[in-house]
Amino acid sequence: MNAKRGYVPEDERNFSPEATETMKNASRHVCYLLNEGYELKSASTFVGNHFVLSERQRLAIARSVATAEQLKIRKAKEKTSLDGAEVWVDGFNTVITLEVMYAESILLECMDGTVRDLAALRGTYRIIPETEKAVRMLFDTLKAQNVKTAHILLDEPVSNSGRLKMMLADVGEEYPFGLDIQILKAVDSALWEKDNVITTDSIILDHCLGWFNLMKICVGRCGVKTLRIWE
Repeated sequence: MNAKRGYVPEDERNFSPEATETMKNASRHVCYLLNEGYELKSASTFVGNHFVLSERQRLAIARSVATAEQLKIRKAKEKTSLDGAEVWVDGFNTVITLEVMYAESILLECMDGTVRDLAALRGTYRIIPETEKAVRMLFDTLKAQNVKTAHILLDEPVSNSGRLKMMLADVGEEYPFGLDIQILKAVDSALWEKDNVITTDSIILDHCLGWFNLMKICVGRCGVKTLRIWE
């Protein structure tokens, strides 16, 4: 297992200044194809092959870009305040990105304004030393936003969801807002019908009623540098 969440040794080469410039050029080509109606997978494969990009670089581009229509929709649904609100948190999505932040691994500044990671855990999760700090940052930010209630949804198929639920519940006792933690089989579809959603998942952002860019605030509070691979 990697010692740092969201990091692989090849990142030093994959995201060097020279490689970043190449990815910016590749991102322009991918965006053109997306806006012409091509699927993201086929566009990133075609462009990735042309620029001889690694799988890690292709993943970074895929997570960073969006179509003009997607950007318009997401911007229209973005909330600027959570004062007194009931919020719905994509638990693993949010906690893992905060863990990556504290592990000082790569965080991407994406076209829609979100901050995304490259952890790609694919159903396998474990508690790490940065987990409690990530949970506290989540709760500190929710407290600063004066939320009324936080519903945190965790994916049942993901390993150690029960352990993360216990940590969230224990730490959450110190905070003033209401806390509801649920383990569900289909978190994504559950969030599609919610407002005040906290996630960076592209599909959820496109379907939910409204969302709040909490990760951008957390990164700003910690003074963390993000990587931009598009222009």
